[in-house]
Amino acid sequence: MVIIESTIKSNPMGRWYIELSDTTKEESLEMCIDINDYAKKIEMMGAEYGGEVEVAWSSDDNVTEVQINEVRMQMMVYETEIESQKHKQMDG
Repeated sequence: MVIIESTIKSNPMGRWYIELSDTTKEESLEMCIDINDYAKKIEMMGAEYGGEVEVAWSSDDNVTEVQINEVRMQMMVYETEIESQKHKQMDG
């Protein structure tokens, strides 16, 4: 299985972003400014492998607990929205 590394980083302004890296390719760095951007890019990267990917999360040393929680919260909201859309499609 292919591993996609997702690293939470912080820019000099204190804003978090996520760096994506395909561990099988040397030049596969993608920067994501929010969760929607992240979801699109990880889906594109995963499509190359038929969706058979594993995501390995980490964060840089200068990333705060608040920033990590922000990412988690946005992920939860995103996943809830996706589930809601799936249920609407099934019910519709």
